[in-house]
Amino acid sequence: MEPVTLGVEEEYLLLDAETGVPVPMAEQVRAAAGLEPLVDENELQSELLQVQVEVATAICTRLEEAGGHLLRLRHAVGAAAEAQGCRLAASGTPPRRGPVTAPVTEKARYRAMQVQAPQLVAEQLVSGMHIHAAVPSPEVGVAVLNRLRGWLPVLVAMSANSPLWDGQDTGFASWRTLIFGRWPVSGPPPAFRDLADHTERVKTLLGSGIISDTGQLYWQVRLSDRFPTVEVRCPDVQLRADEAVMFAGIVRALVTTAIHETAVGVPVAAIPPEVMQAANWQAARYGLSGHLITATGRRRSAGDVVAQLMEHITPALDAAGDTREVISLVHRLLQQGTPADRQRRALAEGGLKAVIGLITSETTAP
Repeated sequence: MEPVTLGVEEEYLLLDAETGVPVPMAEQVRAAAGLEPLVDENELQSELLQVQVEVATAICTRLEEAGGHLLRLRHAVGAAAEAQGCRLAASGTPPRRGPVTAPVTEKARYRAMQVQAPQLVAEQLVSGMHIHAAVPSPEVGVAVLNRLRGWLPVLVAMSANSPLWDGQDTGFASWRTLIFGRWPVSGPPPAFRDLADHTERVKTLLGSGIISDTGQLYWQVRLSDRFPTVEVRCPDVQLRADEAVMFAGIVRALVTTAIHETAVGVPVAAIPPEVMQAANWQAARYGLSGHLITATGRRRSAGDVVAQLMEHITPALDAAGDTREVISLVHRLLQQGTPADRQRRALAEGGLKAVIGLITSETTAP
């Protein structure tokens, strides 16, 4: 079972250090970070709103590479943010929104999105992580999409890092998942018969005008138009870089396993769309603190579903040499809880100030 190459993209918020309110400093922070010899211009990108920045690693063959890139980028951009009087925050949502709507980045594509859905854009104060894993062809890529669908809810639950909105606990572990799910093409993707079916459906969506380009296919996993990869987009951005590395390893193993199963003809489980939607909602609501809904529609404890996931991908983890690191990080996650759990503990112990301190310190923690 040959491990595949991978790359990671992370979105971060820029927060006022005292209030936790997002501040529109993206251009200043990007310019300051670009002066650092440690940051390549292709590694640091703008986002929809001027209160966010995005980083992208190089193509990696080992998890250690991905982790090294993420730590380097977080430190460089974090230092640039501090130099501009704000803080870098790897949280799926900001602790507070603030009284002023965040301005849109000056790009024609983003201005068109604001015209199409002004309130959705105003509330798009959410940050995720995107994991690219290589596939040998688009045809295999579509088969991988079908095989990954059933595992998306457990990834949502494990990665939950957005419990707060407007200074209040939403009751959801991943409020970001609910916010993103309001766009017209979002959430768990449909099952596709083959590449031709995928191509025709995307063509129909583009022709309808509901999306203007394939970048607005906000499915939780999709084929990348830019790279020969599948792109898993469901996780919230992670508080710590090593947590992001854990998900990179898990996703790589899922894709490697799916490629192998496609090659040997393992049947694909049929999952009704209503079960996928319910499982996704349940995962966003409770994270790992309750039950999850499986591909068969059964309720199982979150711990059991995580164990099932790990059993499914262990051969691929072994083949890549990732088993010890990923399993160690998963054990820590199960012991300490999700980042959403840690945000809630900080809120209970020290209020929003403690949450802001947790987020901004963990973002650049080694």
